[in-house]
Amino acid sequence: MDNPNQNHLLAALSTAEFERITSHLKLTAMPLGDVLYESGGKLQYVYFPTTAIVSMQYVMENGASSEIAGVGNEGMLGISLFMGGNTTPSRAVVQTGGYGYRVPAPLIVEEFNGAGLMMRLMLRYTQALITQISQTAVCNRHHSVEQQLCRWLLLTLDRLPGSELTMTQELIASMIGVRREGITEAAGHLQRSGCISYRRGHITVLDRSGLESRVCECYIVVKKEFTRLLCDVRNR
Repeated sequence: MDNPNQNHLLAALSTAEFERITSHLKLTAMPLGDVLYESGGKLQYVYFPTTAIVSMQYVMENGASSEIAGVGNEGMLGISLFMGGNTTPSRAVVQTGGYGYRVPAPLIVEEFNGAGLMMRLMLRYTQALITQISQTAVCNRHHSVEQQLCRWLLLTLDRLPGSELTMTQELIASMIGVRREGITEAAGHLQRSGCISYRRGHITVLDRSGLESRVCECYIVVKKEFTRLLCDVRNR
């Protein structure tokens, strides 16, 4: 059964803060491919995914896009609201279908301006998200397609309860920003190595340690930053 505490940010709130927003939390279905935000659109809601994973993408003028960050049960969508604006330069598309909770934007802004735990939590999360975006840019420039695929698979697995992903190679290629042939070659190598099994849009991770041995340092940098910042807030 889906509940708000499946989202790490909501679970980290104090009892008083959670009670102030709990009546405004609306369980929301997030089907695969659903667009939550369009680039430049006004943000009416903040989303806290629980079982869904959302891809933040930058869309070029010619329609090409690339993922700049992923958001799952560790985070939220809508940081622009408390960073001085009410629009976002990126598109938010559901990458893995599931559920999450949405809250009206003005309520989150009001809680943030109260300068309590909510504010510290949101700022720490924003710092971790910036780390993920920065590391994604570095990874896309300096590491192989196979390393990028391993990073993407591991970060996705961290947000899921199981080891199976419903994802086509075309979609992975568009999010990483490489040619489909590159993903096909990298996925084939991982499959022959026994790390994954791929069939008809379903990827099953068979050997997580094998992926971890092949991934670049970008995965650990992002994971450690999220863990450190969230633990730091909880311990205050």
